[in-house]
Amino acid sequence: MIGMRDFDEADAPALVSWVDGPAALVMWSGPTGFTWPLDRAQLARYAAKAGPGLRIWTFIDEEHPAEAVAHASLTVDPQGRTARLGRVLVDPAQRGRGIGAALVGAVQRVAFDDMGVHRLGLGVFAHNGTAIALYERLGFVREGLSREVVEVDGAWWSSIEMSMLDREWHGRGPGATTSTPGR
Repeated sequence: MIGMRDFDEADAPALVSWVDGPAALVMWSGPTGFTWPLDRAQLARYAAKAGPGLRIWTFIDEEHPAEAVAHASLTVDPQGRTARLGRVLVDPAQRGRGIGAALVGAVQRVAFDDMGVHRLGLGVFAHNGTAIALYERLGFVREGLSREVVEVDGAWWSSIEMSMLDREWHGRGPGATTSTPGR
């Protein structure tokens, strides 16, 4: 089972260790101003932006609460009742345990149930088939393809825009809850 808490600078070393190269940095952050090598100073500036319009979380293993296992952010536009899931990253040593599904499910609950958003969107690189399959399994719908949005190591990466609406979230029913590790 995972829990979530606000990201703080003490979480920076774990996050830095999960981003092992320039391609991994872009995969995590997109073309958003982080530079390789990722370091604590960049993460401190990022954490300082947190507030009502930007939620930044560390996800922990509840059996080992000091252990960070994942990270995500949620950018919120309360006037437009929209939010954007971003910067999703699971510790490479923890992948395959259902943490990604639990993380996305937790963010969906915060966005739709706690914040009352109408639309939750995200962008995912088109070659990240594992993430795309997870998002679709959790109810996100593909909206379109942005072609060749960033160049990484001489290759152009395209991005898929996906979203979920509040009526889709609320219409999922009890049998459509997200999975949690260990269940």
